[in-house]
Amino acid sequence: MNYKKADRPTFYFIGVTTAKSSIMRVFPQWAKHLNLGDCPIKGIDCKQHDDPDVYRQVVSFIKNDELSLGGLVTTHKIDLLRACRDLFDRLGPDAQLLGEVSCISKRNGKLYGHAKDPITSGLALEAFVPPGYWRESGAQICLLGAGGSSLALTTYLMKKGLDESPSKIFVTNRSRPRIEQMRTIHEQINPPRLISPKSGIEVEYIHCPAPADNDQVVNRLKPGSIVVNATGLGKDAPGSPITDAAVFPENGMAWDFNYRGELVFLQQANAQKQKRNLHVEDGWTYFIHGWTRVIAEVS
Repeated sequence: MNYKKADRPTFYFIGVTTAKSSIMRVFPQWAKHLNLGDCPIKGIDCKQHDDPDVYRQVVSFIKNDELSLGGLVTTHKIDLLRACRDLFDRLGPDAQLLGEVSCISKRNGKLYGHAKDPITSGLALEAFVPPGYWRESGAQICLLGAGGSSLALTTYLMKKGLDESPSKIFVTNRSRPRIEQMRTIHEQINPPRLISPKSGIEVEYIHCPAPADNDQVVNRLKPGSIVVNATGLGKDAPGSPITDAAVFPENGMAWDFNYRGELVFLQQANAQKQKRNLHVEDGWTYFIHGWTRVIAEVS
């Protein structure tokens, strides 16, 4: 990849299909409202799970280019930090804990890496889940996908405490390594229930290589539970993590972290919305919280 030296202060968006993101239309208006001056945003597209050298080129460019301010990282949060940890001068506590970077900023010539998703995913969840919901309903949450966004949301829930968290967390993933990585991180912040039934949230990690395997998990959730599409399916890649045979929990909620694309998961949820009395939520609020936090950090 060839990167052109910035001729004015510039934000970056590191993703997969950045040109299709609404931020390309929204950011100029935000920059004007926030008095950021003539500060454009540029997208940098990388393949999912790209070559580590690609991530190093991206981060090295931002680090060494004087007018490149930093920006937001999506999809590549874990892979990017794994490839570029030595390029960062400082990492925030959540970035160190989660092994991911969702925000890159610069201060006094030093490159900082931040993990903002535990904050932004929590704010997005609180926007549609009423106070006391978990305690009153005894509901569970099922996260389809064990990537960075899923890890961030579970971290938020575990830090909230048992009275303000679901009665059980289910996490599924197509490959085993990500599940094991998540389990290792969770053990640092969520004491095993073998020590005490009240010491942490119960978590079940399930290897689900096919959508039909996810169906089986969704089909056994308690009424009122939340099902989350924490994969890129429906946006960065076609399809959904479940099939049309999946039955959403009665009086429950369906949350897609994506807000654009085919959004097959949302279509499946809306098809059952009336019959199962579902609340269906897309990723727009999550998107807004994510970007506002990053802009505040980088600008």
